[in-house]
Amino acid sequence: MNSINPDLTGGGAPRCPQDDLPPDAATILVVDDEPELCRALCKLLTRNRYRVLSAGNGEEGLETLRREKVDLVLTDLQMPRMGGMDLLKAGQVVAPNTEFVIITGHGTIETAVDAMRAGAYDFIEKPFTTSTTVKVVSKALEKQRLLAENRSLRERLAEFKQVHDIIGVSGPMRRSLETARQVATSTATILLTGESGTGKEVFASAIHRWSERADQSMIRVSCAALPETLLEAELFGYERGSFTGAVGQRQGRFEAADKGTLFLDEVGEMSLTTQVKLLRVLQEGVIERLGGNRPINCDVRIIAATNSDLESMVREGTFREDLYYRLNVINIELPTLRSRGEDVLLLASYFLQSYNRKNGKSIFGFTPEASAALQGYSWPGNVRELENALERAVVLSKEDMIDVNVLPASVLGGPQRSENLDIGVGTTLKDAEMSLIQATLDSVNGDKETAARILGIAARTIYRKIQ
Repeated sequence: MNSINPDLTGGGAPRCPQDDLPPDAATILVVDDEPELCRALCKLLTRNRYRVLSAGNGEEGLETLRREKVDLVLTDLQMPRMGGMDLLKAGQVVAPNTEFVIITGHGTIETAVDAMRAGAYDFIEKPFTTSTTVKVVSKALEKQRLLAENRSLRERLAEFKQVHDIIGVSGPMRRSLETARQVATSTATILLTGESGTGKEVFASAIHRWSERADQSMIRVSCAALPETLLEAELFGYERGSFTGAVGQRQGRFEAADKGTLFLDEVGEMSLTTQVKLLRVLQEGVIERLGGNRPINCDVRIIAATNSDLESMVREGTFREDLYYRLNVINIELPTLRSRGEDVLLLASYFLQSYNRKNGKSIFGFTPEASAALQGYSWPGNVRELENALERAVVLSKEDMIDVNVLPASVLGGPQRSENLDIGVGTTLKDAEMSLIQATLDSVNGDKETAARILGIAARTIYRKIQ
């Protein structure tokens, strides 16, 4: 195996010494038993700023692959002893990340197609032109680069998940993670704040897993999804006959979470009456079931979450100040996805792998255009919106890479939903209200908590009305 001097073929082509190539120049191995053809290809490729290696037969080419890091192999199909097909199969074992392009003569096209089915990127038919060769080589190397980038992304993701349970390497996420890990082993109540879709429940689960209560249960309650009476019954349990339909005794979520963790999602939606009862639990560590008068001790670590501005609610009198300070012992504000630019492709890769498994697909990564679109979008719905976009893309994609054509129009800066609502004269107040609620939900991709905040109503009101 020799590095090729581009002057070997003679002629007036400009000299382009191998040591003058850029440090990131791709390495191409030319394998051909015809010396003149081999020299001509080497000269052409070197002139196009590639690092070129050569081999005169398949065995020598395979040995080169074992020793050198090669991005692309350009190999003749018909060679004595080890032909191009055999080299392709062996090369996939010793250098699985190397692309192959087959050189074929007239009458061997069918075999070249078989080589593509076996994993070769493409083939070039003799006699070939300079433009055709450069074009095929360029496209093969572009695919190899994309594969390398997506492989690196998956490796970073796997390495990161071995250390953390939450995906993120950006500065804002690292700071939130550091605080979460630091306080996880304490008994302090934690308040997770941030926009809807930033991953508050994921953080709560991670804090529980990192805590000394990890071998006990973590119980989740959505304070926005239940009316006041049902929320109290859900939290504190009830005695038989305490209300219509209470035909037996039932344990509440606090009792179920004893010695473990209770996650109160959207705690800002809790009524003032329920807030008083929650405050007593935090102060005294005891509950009473609805309809009961026997105090029940509960050793529960509280993690609360909200996308509401609790300080403003305290000033407005809709959230108790004493409860706010009890919940806000440790505050962890989760960063928006638009402030986590480094994390977008990591998260996208994670969701891609997840929805590949769920849909039986093997899409391996993203095209440069798709990557740019994902990183350039502001993600107002945060991680939840990104996940929805990737699920859609995986389901719709017919290729082995996610391209822009399967991403939502909003991500591409395409047509947006109208911000105006046309309600005709004579429309009933009930229908107008439902139209406004539905249009707002559509504008935030169905996120009820965000829609409620925009409309200035409680999320449970939206839950009730759409039911």
